[in-house]
This record gives sequence, structure tokens and C-alpha cells, in this order.
Amino acid sequence: MQDLTQQSRRVFLKNSLSTAAWVATTTSGLLIPGTNVVAKLPSQLPLAKSIYELKGEVLVDGIIATNATLITPNSLVITRSNSYVIFKIGEDAHILRENSQIQLQGDGIIVSTLRLISGKILSVFGKRESSKPYQLHTTTATIGIRGTGVYAESYTDSSYLCTCYGVVNIQANRDTTSQEIISATHHDSPRFILASGQSGKLIEPAPMKNHSDEELMLIETIVGRTAPLSFIKGYKKPRRRY
Repeated sequence: MQDLTQQSRRVFLKNSLSTAAWVATTTSGLLIPGTNVVAKLPSQLPLAKSIYELKGEVLVDGIIATNATLITPNSLVITRSNSYVIFKIGEDAHILRENSQIQLQGDGIIVSTLRLISGKILSVFGKRESSKPYQLHTTTATIGIRGTGVYAESYTDSSYLCTCYGVVNIQANRDTTSQEIISATHHDSPRFILASGQSGKLIEPAPMKNHSDEELMLIETIVGRTAPLSFIKGYKKPRRRY
């Protein structure tokens, strides 16, 4: 299923995502000297702004969102059909796909937990102190985050997680013996996490799907970062057709 309409995907990539790749490559010294690139670059969002872009019907804490809506460390964010929202909160940034629902939980201005109740989300997380861990919860898994880029999907009988780069600790919710630490540089070890099955084997290999390098580069840009150099070196072309 397409997460955004084909037309909005084309516009999205043309106006934003490809330029995010340019930002990442130029700031990392990977662009060939003398290359002439003329584009409107995405930039870091101001501290007082949460939403970079939205389409369709997006609700934040039960209220229809606009570009001026603030998302707090304890907000409930919901997208309807043919909708999405790209936003940041603190040092983290996300693309919440259509028909998705997340609950953020935090203390003060710091988010410590993201619950993907349903749907799909692409996220990048700022580094945290060991005393302030971050957890991503899906319907079937608990994922410890350590300054990482991840893509997740949450269903009733399974979850999907791609560690795009960084380190995560995955544990199946219904079987503590099904757990795995993954260290990735470029979508190396996607996983399905099942709701039921043989003890110790609820985490299974999966394909890389439904997200792109350009999207990751974009959301890193809106929080003032670039993707890790090891990830950028692995970038060749869009991994999805839009």
C-alpha cells in the first residue's frame, strides 16, 4: 500500500528529500568539488516550531493540526487516510505515515517513550545520556534506542523494525527470551517481531521496505544534523519508487 499518494510523493521528493541528500553529502565532503546545485534546501526548524510538513487530516491531542500546531512530549498524534505529518520534538524527528497513531510520553521537555499504537513511522533520535534511556514500543516489541534512525510498522500480530543506522535492543513483548541487539550502518538487519510462536524465536529476518534514505536525510536536517558518514557512503539512489 502506498503511504502517500504518488503525486504527493513526487512533490515531496522533488522539493525536499533530494535536497536533504545534497545537504548530507555536501556537509560530509562527498560532493564533487565544482558541482553546481541550485535548490531550495530544507533547514533546521526553529525551537518554537514542531511541524515541518503535513498533508490531509492530522490530529494532535484530538484537535485538527495545522503547520502552527505544537507537539508536546506527551502528545497523541493520529493521521487519517491519505495523510502524513513530518515533525520534530526536541532532538528527535519523525515522519508519521497515513492511518497511524502514536502516543508520546515524557518528563518536562524530554520524550522518553514513543508508543506506535498502529501504523508506520520513520524516526531519527538524538543521543541521550545513559540515565535517560529512550524506548519505542510497538504492538509486539520493546525497542531500546541509542541515538538511532529506525523505521517501524505496528500490527496486531506482528511488528516490523528496520534499524537504518545506530544501535537498538529489541525484545519481544510476550517472550523475554526473544531479544537481539542490532548495530547497523545502512539498513543492515531489518526484523519482524511476532506476537506468538516458538519461545526464543519471535524475532525473524525481514526485508528492507517502505522507507528511503532521502526521508532519513530530510528529518535529520530539520533537527540540525546530518546522517552518519557511514550511512551516507552507502547511499546510491532512492530505494523506493514514488
